[in-house]
Amino acid sequence: MWHAAATRTKFAPAKDARMSIRSKLASTAKYVALGAGASVAATRVLRARAGELEPPLDGRQRTSRWRGMDISYTEAGDEEDETLVLLHGINAAGSAGEWREVFADLSAEYHVVAPDLPGFGRSDRPPLRYSAALYEDFVRDFLAEYDEPRVVASSLTAAYVVGVADALADLTLVCPTATAGPEPPKTAVRELIRAPIVGDAVFGLLASKPSIAYFNADHGYWDPEKAGEEWQAYEWRTTHQRNARFAPASFVSGFLNSDVDLASALAALDAPTTIVWGREADLPPLSEGRDLADAAGCELVVFDDAMLLPHVEFGDQFVDVVAGERPDETVTVEQEDGDD
Repeated sequence: MWHAAATRTKFAPAKDARMSIRSKLASTAKYVALGAGASVAATRVLRARAGELEPPLDGRQRTSRWRGMDISYTEAGDEEDETLVLLHGINAAGSAGEWREVFADLSAEYHVVAPDLPGFGRSDRPPLRYSAALYEDFVRDFLAEYDEPRVVASSLTAAYVVGVADALADLTLVCPTATAGPEPPKTAVRELIRAPIVGDAVFGLLASKPSIAYFNADHGYWDPEKAGEEWQAYEWRTTHQRNARFAPASFVSGFLNSDVDLASALAALDAPTTIVWGREADLPPLSEGRDLADAAGCELVVFDDAMLLPHVEFGDQFVDVVAGERPDETVTVEQEDGDD
């Protein structure tokens, strides 16, 4: 009897510990499930609040089919005029609406076409692992639909254009860069944002209204008021569409960085190229623009009191630059095309 009692006494704490662990695990699982459920519910509420996106540009709304995706684009102007393709930059809230301040005026002189890149805006957003190669292929195929178009491209998208440019009339590149994310790319970051539930939560923080306002004020605009409340509301809405996180997941993790050597690729182009930069830009800074223009032998046009989006902050002057007119008091030609 003594041995039996001792045995019960000896193992009772271990049994109690196992029961305690199981209880804690069950409690933790319950709270995780509740948290996950709350996150899913919050995502649904925000997505419903965002609603369906309307076109950010006035014009003829078109859709083309590319690799199983519907690609939305807006065109305006006389189709008999020279075609000018506007390719927006890549960021969490990217869309053809980036050209909202210049689209109408440019359409008075050109047949203007502005697509939403795959994974952005009103184009389809399948849950792909987006890559620089995919966007290079899209740019090549889209531009091939037009006979020697003129092209204006912003930021990272400029590198895609330069990497595949063929038979273009000319190029205007706004703050072009080949690197906009970490090097080397971070798989863990991409997969975190792609993950169900937690990915929505993480991306929700990156694309929150305060985050959008911060990026616009700190990097996008020298005068944040030029972003406008209405446009920032649209940016928030575009980041809360179904599958909105997948293309940005590749962007912030570095998988959309281009392998193109911008300087050597630009130097090899036959198309006349103008590089446009905001004097106050920091991502990337004007010093990089000067080095690039010098190495490639391109014209460099600098907008005072502007950052990454001189075409938004000074729409009228930007239209003039695209048309070949310069400068006025806002614009400085720091290097002529072909200068040493």
